[in-house]
Amino acid sequence: MYLPSHFEESDPQALHALIRDYPLGLLVSHGEAGLDANHLPFELSPEKGAQGTLEAHVARNNPVWSELRDGDEVLVVFRAGDAYISPQWYPSKQEHHRQVPTWNYRVVHAHGRVRIRDDERYVRGLVARLTRTHEATQETPWKMTDGPADYIDEMLRLIVGIEIEITRLVGKFKLSQNKEARDIRGASAALLARGEQAIGAAMDDCAARREG
Repeated sequence: MYLPSHFEESDPQALHALIRDYPLGLLVSHGEAGLDANHLPFELSPEKGAQGTLEAHVARNNPVWSELRDGDEVLVVFRAGDAYISPQWYPSKQEHHRQVPTWNYRVVHAHGRVRIRDDERYVRGLVARLTRTHEATQETPWKMTDGPADYIDEMLRLIVGIEIEITRLVGKFKLSQNKEARDIRGASAALLARGEQAIGAAMDDCAARREG
């Protein structure tokens, strides 16, 4: 990934936080037919391995798990929003007009080594953890025990676990850091007014850090 230094985010806590807040990752791998990409919700275990471990499951009918071998290198891409940035939002544009449009975004690329986990106990535990994480916001959280045991067993037989030990994390938070703080503020205010909260709020935080 092309990564100018002013857009680089290297703080592991910030990168882990993005993954937790935006857990739908794009798993990129190489199979018999060439490159393959699968969108999967991941569970991050930051305490496992030097840089954390990602866990997900795929349908047993998905060939990705049978084409991968333990130890194969894969890439998982996480994205935390994106937004078009109009030069009209920069106060400095009104003074010298030396501004052009751009697109801002925050992404984390997690490189790692895969391990296929085709065993019922592991998959059951993973699904239980994913369920607890994402049902926590519900007034009455769904539990695996809410479903008939034979039905849950059948569903678990239809999926296979994937575990990825992260070997390298690369973060790119493109938030107009190459602009003046007032221009970052101007674009942030415009985004927030349009309801584009993810990038608008991130740019607002960026401007606050710039201003000290």
